[in-house]
Amino acid sequence: MKAFDESEENSSGAADEFIRRWESSAASERANYQLFLSELCDVLGVARPEPARADDSQNAYVFERAVKFQNPDGTTSDGRIDLYKRGAFVLEAKQGSERLAPSQAAQSESLFDVSSQRSEARGRRKKGAAVRGTQGWDVAMRAARGQAEQYVRALPVEEGNPPFVVVVDVGYSIELYADFSRAGKTYVPYPDARKHRILLADLNAEANRELLRLIWTDPLALDPSRRSARVTKEVAERLAALATSLERAGHKTESVANFLMRAIFTMFAEDVRLLPANGFTSLLESLRGNTAIFPDMLGALWATMNTGGFSTVLKEKLLRFNGGLFEETDALPVSPEQLALLIEASRADWRDVEPAIFGTLLESALDPRERHNLGAHYTPRAYVERLVLPTVVEPLREEWNETLAAAVVQAKAGDTRSAAEEVKAFHRRLCKVRVLDPACGTGNFLYVTLEHLKRLEGEVLDALHEFGEAQGILEDAGMTVDPGQLLGLEVNPRAAAIADLVLWIGYLQWHFRTRGEAQPPEPVLKRFENIRHADAVLAYERLEIVRDDAGGEVTRWDGRTQKTHPATGELIPDETARVTLMRPVNPRRAEWPEADFIVGNPPFIGNSRMRGALGDGYVEALRGI
Repeated sequence: MKAFDESEENSSGAADEFIRRWESSAASERANYQLFLSELCDVLGVARPEPARADDSQNAYVFERAVKFQNPDGTTSDGRIDLYKRGAFVLEAKQGSERLAPSQAAQSESLFDVSSQRSEARGRRKKGAAVRGTQGWDVAMRAARGQAEQYVRALPVEEGNPPFVVVVDVGYSIELYADFSRAGKTYVPYPDARKHRILLADLNAEANRELLRLIWTDPLALDPSRRSARVTKEVAERLAALATSLERAGHKTESVANFLMRAIFTMFAEDVRLLPANGFTSLLESLRGNTAIFPDMLGALWATMNTGGFSTVLKEKLLRFNGGLFEETDALPVSPEQLALLIEASRADWRDVEPAIFGTLLESALDPRERHNLGAHYTPRAYVERLVLPTVVEPLREEWNETLAAAVVQAKAGDTRSAAEEVKAFHRRLCKVRVLDPACGTGNFLYVTLEHLKRLEGEVLDALHEFGEAQGILEDAGMTVDPGQLLGLEVNPRAAAIADLVLWIGYLQWHFRTRGEAQPPEPVLKRFENIRHADAVLAYERLEIVRDDAGGEVTRWDGRTQKTHPATGELIPDETARVTLMRPVNPRRAEWPEADFIVGNPPFIGNSRMRGALGDGYVEALRGI
């Protein structure tokens, strides 16, 4: 037996020896899994599990952690987690079999066994959960994942839900599923449905060993939203400095916002290779000392991005972006100092921007009244998921689990064509789901919903592949989950534009994350008009100015600007911040687009504050209808 000493723990040599030892292991997870996982810990350089104690509250990192299931009839039953690490993971182990030679197969019973029974029939050859590479094996691994998720739900509430579920086929693969919201209900493939499985041979790569090491030692460090949040805030701070500088130069706030949104998407497009690598940043750097031609150069680039074709600026053929973002191609003139700020923003890695908070931060960066408080008011992703997961994702996953179970039954009966049709029908349903946020702001609820829909779609397409369909065939035919399914109403026109931008950035991030370097179909941006600048509660023909008896405009507090009370130090309305009072003409109840699900975090204004925040005319019209 090979001993793994400290000098070998983190070396590729130790990993290679570990792979050689286990690649031919026999199919009996009960006999092998604890030894396999203990030696895996050695290779990763992490501590082995501890001896179990009689008091389960002390069993934070053990094999065979006991849990109790609450049965529907009120009784309880016992279960044991193969390997548990509190605050990190629940791990379920199985062991599949390699394919037998025809002569062996004729003497062996079917290996399409997806039950959780761990006994072996007397006198029979020991077999694993199923034959690797078959539909039976895929089903068995899904069953193991489901079993692990049941263990999560059986854990004592005070221990909290671990961020990871790990499913191991001893001597063959390690599958990773994550729920960084810690809700314990929706574990999704990590990092996505096509890369969540680490094969035994893949452990010779240090990146894979480091990934597993972090799951053991610091699993929350793998939450992409945490890492991306830092990058996103740094990017927003640069944009806020640039917006401030442009406004001080005399440019209108909305002109600055429109210019920067085009620039932002161009920076993103460069980093995900929708544009030539480093092409935009190099263009900006080439204009140092010659800012006079800056508007013409960027205007020409954006005009080509709108239509597609050869760019004389970047000297390459460009995709057609369209979608409305580049219909206006005007670029603001910049000073050398402003160009330097733009270059600094362009040098950031826009692939790491977190769309779930980017919209809110960008809105703050572009709003002179909010710039000083950048990032103070965005809703954390975990809070968004607490609404999105039970409202949208869990019902759809229940449908998917039922669909998959039916497809598996058909496949076991030999009818793989019908099985594939079951999955295709669900995929078509998924691609038609419509989710509405009637007060969408900058789109963070809609983006998180889109991401989870794309994750589910990845699992559906993987299942199609298992049932004999070429993976991605429906995507290539234009059938895919896309931003057009996410509907939003927003009274702030700039926020609505940002929401649209956020959805497209998030969608394209997901496209390249799951499809490598494959370019999306043209036009890259589509005009779905799914995000509407509209009042979600009150519709009207127009707004008219309210005038006093002398014909002068009536004004009111703008509803948001505050000042510090000189005596109490509390924030109070700044009555010097005034806006013209408007009255809706022909008010009526607003109509919402049809949707399957509604999510969001609408603003709330209490009864006593409505008139001050919205104005008498609006409040009277609203109460009247």
